[in-house]
Amino acid sequence: MGGTYIASNAPVPEGTIVVERGVSAQEFAPKLNRSAADVIRFLMSNGEMVTATMTLSDEQMELFALEIGAELLLVEAGQQEELELQAMFDDSDDDIEELQEVRAPIVTIMGHVDHGKTTLLDKIRNANVVAGEAGGITQHIGAYQVEIPTGKITFLDTPGHAAFTKMRARGAQVTDIVVLMVAADDGVMPQTIEAINHAKAADVPIIVAINKIDKENADVQRTLSQLSEQELVAESWGGDTIMVEMSAQQNLGVDDLLEQLLVVAELEELTANPTGRAKGAVLEANLDTGRGPVATILIDKGTLKVGDPIVAGGAWGRVRAMIDSTGKQVKEAGPSTPVQVLGLSSVPNAGDEFRVAPDEKTARTVGEAREQRQRLTAQRGDARVQRGVKLEDIFSQIQAGEVATLNLVLKADVQGSLEAVTESLRRLERDTVKLAFVHRAVGGVTENDIQLAAATNATIIGFNVRPDRKARDMADAEHVEIRTYEIIYKLLEDIERAMVGLLAPEFEEVVTGEAEVREVFKVPKIGSIAGCQVRSGVITRGSKVRFIREGVIIWKGAINSLRRFKDDVREVREGFECGIGLTDFQDLKGGDLIETFEEREIARV
Repeated sequence: MGGTYIASNAPVPEGTIVVERGVSAQEFAPKLNRSAADVIRFLMSNGEMVTATMTLSDEQMELFALEIGAELLLVEAGQQEELELQAMFDDSDDDIEELQEVRAPIVTIMGHVDHGKTTLLDKIRNANVVAGEAGGITQHIGAYQVEIPTGKITFLDTPGHAAFTKMRARGAQVTDIVVLMVAADDGVMPQTIEAINHAKAADVPIIVAINKIDKENADVQRTLSQLSEQELVAESWGGDTIMVEMSAQQNLGVDDLLEQLLVVAELEELTANPTGRAKGAVLEANLDTGRGPVATILIDKGTLKVGDPIVAGGAWGRVRAMIDSTGKQVKEAGPSTPVQVLGLSSVPNAGDEFRVAPDEKTARTVGEAREQRQRLTAQRGDARVQRGVKLEDIFSQIQAGEVATLNLVLKADVQGSLEAVTESLRRLERDTVKLAFVHRAVGGVTENDIQLAAATNATIIGFNVRPDRKARDMADAEHVEIRTYEIIYKLLEDIERAMVGLLAPEFEEVVTGEAEVREVFKVPKIGSIAGCQVRSGVITRGSKVRFIREGVIIWKGAINSLRRFKDDVREVREGFECGIGLTDFQDLKGGDLIETFEEREIARV
């Protein structure tokens, strides 16, 4: 069809017109002050047969925009709201000086593993968070706000193990001051240097806490010398780095450190606008039984209120509840405040930015569009998943001179652990062995995971999570290998040994019984007793036990007491009811699982 198209006389909107891809003529035309008939007539005059409801191609929209002199920006679904959300903050009055108020400094504690970071936080918060940590590692990032007579300080606790490099870098990016923990008996270690580099990259002041000065082999002067080699020169040596000598264990120098932090914070003139819509960063997120997705967030500016519509990465929702670092529910939280937020649609990633949206519809549109883009990206990434080999068979394939692909389904307790384990495993790749992650997610090992692993010949790796009985039974039937770990070093060691042909486990863990908590009874002077039904196997007094909630291990210990009605018994078999008392654990809830196990030696082949 020939002829020249004459555009209607309505003025073309000024500036860049943002249009989502995949719209029809009747959706596209009004954005350019035209009717759908205008668009259709023009495209037909150029040999393009379209109707009002047909999806227009990029070329068709760009051709029409060029004809009428409009400046067009085509975006993916949800990106328009994303741009509007961005513009809402860019055009806000956050930087108006009169609105700025002094805020608490955000302090990140960094340093080598076992140099005393968690002990220091323990003393500051006066709460025991050290006991029971597997392998002595703080397994994921935490945030706490403390108040001393001279002011408030927000602490981020970044794990010291090398696996958490990425998270530690993220911690430095949201922080105002870094406390570098260096043990006086150990001196500067590889992860100490790594922490220094992160702090320097974030361009934030560093205060050095020289810890463990009470140790016999403590050598403060040697430590000062090693630090000066890293361009951290103590004030006593003529430099400008504040050094605090202390012993977190003995509670020596802790108050001095806190005072120095507030002095540095005052010099930094830390301010934020507490008015308006909040924005900030997700520090940690996990799926919690009963509460759904829970995100620990740190507010950067504005004030977050219960009821606010928010978007964080691909997650969106309305703030249903907020819990501060002391465990209390709060209605609102201002700059530098860490809070747990309930009400999100899914679990965001640690490090995602969160923003309060103008309304829930915008939050949903942006969140769902981001989630879709993340899914497409993940699918493209999973194209490398081929028919792999199992962990136990990998060495024979390497010996045969073939390149082996180890397919993995990775499950972890929280997002931070998932990321850390993934990064560590990727570093183990070599020319002869490639890793492909079939699936990675937070939560217990489920039947869906087993089916996926069976279909792709994958090995399931669980970190701080467990399979339920149905998943275990299905894994046995489908010959799917499940390996569960609670210490990251052990996980990496096993995989690495498999890659070099050294994997020969000396022990295997055998589940001997499983009981479901039906009711919880409070007994004076004794505490909580779990009224249980034994679902499988035999529950024996004194057995090692794991306490599992929604597939995630929340406690390990031993059975302290076992009763049938009023009688103390040694064991209770499948199908019977019993009362179970656990050593040092009282957080019992109906529906929880008590799993007993033993380790049995297996012969090397």
